[in-house]
Amino acid sequence: MTRLITAAALALLLAACGQDKPAQNTAQNTAETTPPAADAAEDPSAALTAFLDAEFKRIVLDRSPEIQTFLGIKDDYGQWSDPSKANSRETLALYRASVETMRERFDPAELNTQAKLSFQLYIDGLADQEAQFKWFDHGYPFNQMFGRQSRVPAFLIAQHRVGSDADAVAYIERLEGLKANMRTYVDMAQTRFDKGIYPPKFVYAYVLDDARNILKGAPFDAGADGDSTLLVDLRGKLDGLEELSDERRDELLVRGTAALVESVGPAYAHLIATMEAQQAKAGTDDGVWKLPDGAAYYTHRLKTITTTDLTADEIHAIGLSEMDRIHAEMRGIMKTVGFQGDLNDFFVFMRDDPQFYFADTEEGRAGYLELATGLIENMKGRLDELFITQPKADVVVKPVEAFREKSAGKAFYQRPTPDGSRPGVYYANLYNMAEMPKYAAEALAYHEGIPGHHMQIAISQELEGIPMFRKFGGYTAYIEGWGLYSELLPKEIGLYEDPYSDFGRLSLELWRAARLVVDTGLHHKRWTREQAIEYLVENTPNARRDCVKAIERYIVMPGQATAYKIGMLKILELRQQARDALGDAFDIRAFHDVILANGPVPLDVLEDLVATWIKETQAATA
Repeated sequence: MTRLITAAALALLLAACGQDKPAQNTAQNTAETTPPAADAAEDPSAALTAFLDAEFKRIVLDRSPEIQTFLGIKDDYGQWSDPSKANSRETLALYRASVETMRERFDPAELNTQAKLSFQLYIDGLADQEAQFKWFDHGYPFNQMFGRQSRVPAFLIAQHRVGSDADAVAYIERLEGLKANMRTYVDMAQTRFDKGIYPPKFVYAYVLDDARNILKGAPFDAGADGDSTLLVDLRGKLDGLEELSDERRDELLVRGTAALVESVGPAYAHLIATMEAQQAKAGTDDGVWKLPDGAAYYTHRLKTITTTDLTADEIHAIGLSEMDRIHAEMRGIMKTVGFQGDLNDFFVFMRDDPQFYFADTEEGRAGYLELATGLIENMKGRLDELFITQPKADVVVKPVEAFREKSAGKAFYQRPTPDGSRPGVYYANLYNMAEMPKYAAEALAYHEGIPGHHMQIAISQELEGIPMFRKFGGYTAYIEGWGLYSELLPKEIGLYEDPYSDFGRLSLELWRAARLVVDTGLHHKRWTREQAIEYLVENTPNARRDCVKAIERYIVMPGQATAYKIGMLKILELRQQARDALGDAFDIRAFHDVILANGPVPLDVLEDLVATWIKETQAATA
């Protein structure tokens, strides 16, 4: 079974890997590069955790400046991560040697339960890294969802905090280093293009739009009325430093402006020229079946994303079955609200009636943010009913930034820093208010915030006694399965009082069920983009533009969309097994602790954890 762990997981979760500083010599003996663990004879489990933390720092953090920044670490604050294949190959070699060293130093028989799990997950993670490296060139460095063209400004604006003169210098150093870093990404994209690995033609328009937006305004446009996105950010961060003298602030601004002109501008100009050339030659086939060994690649993606052995055909069938079930529940809500007509008529009503939407104005956007924030705050007051372990970090709601709102997804979450200096963020995309209905706001807030992604991810990185690779890694089916399960959970304590909001919950669950159908349709059954769009338009209440953006997302992220429903169904299955086995002894709070208090795990490991808890609870109550 494939595993998504350590650097691979962080690359997906944080969109960063590697580094720009000199590579370590992989031929060195591992014992020479690995800090010695604590005396295993005294406490083998603690010694293993110390060893794994040292390895995580050495292999992942020390080689990944961008991951450091995501986690609030400023050791290499002015550098970019190295995305090259050579760097990834070296990282894999270090990981391989690390696993060998761990096997030599530690005996699983001497470890406690959590340490045994860490031991096995670390080994399984290597198998996953080996499998993923085979497909290193399969993927699109520039795309509308997580492409480097938009990740760079988002990273600088949202992640690179400036609290001192040194932080400001590091920000400018990153601007100065962007020309070389972006060229590495562009070269990777061109190498893949030459191998026939590139996104369909429609993707290029989004990438080019994002890139051109970065070059709008001063200092890129001569005589521009306003400043560019990055110059606005730099000015704001410098102005926020009270310690700076006016002379020093001006000095840094001059250097930063020069970096924009001499590094950022050329970086994006080269990117734009390359993307325009590729766009002219790109084809229109959508699924990854078109790529070299595309069928095998998609099989790999499904195994990695779902942490199961489900085939594309099996996942497709699950999706169709879930669509039928949810449609039936929606018809029940139609009766509750007294709607006359069939389900498609109801979809049109929910899609078009203005009562369900905020105005497409600044006041309307503020209203949506206020609603989402209120829903999360209310849920915070109900957590004791459902959870024992709760996050210390806070979560806030923000709109997606203007420079990327046109191409970004509907909603997404950004984890907090472990030290609490930056809260978790639920980003709502308010570019077009017609795509953010009021009736879906409740489910979205629960999914991205509390009790969804924020709760699971914050708890994970706040756990004590487990190694960092488990705190900060992840398995997509576990993470997104929890997010979707978290949409249902509040209903079970009396929320979704408005039947239209409950319809919104079902509409989001329907959306995730439809993903199983269209993702496998696109990448396995060779559906066209248009065919997949029509399936969503006919079978969900979402607006056509919403359906278009969704299908375009699934095209560039093969398999990822299958994680939500597969993960949710597994959590519900395990919960029902526990209820059936424990009867009156079943405690939903304790069940959720089993799910969350071990950090992210593959679904089969989650099965084992729940089975062990059931046996222990039965023994304790016998």
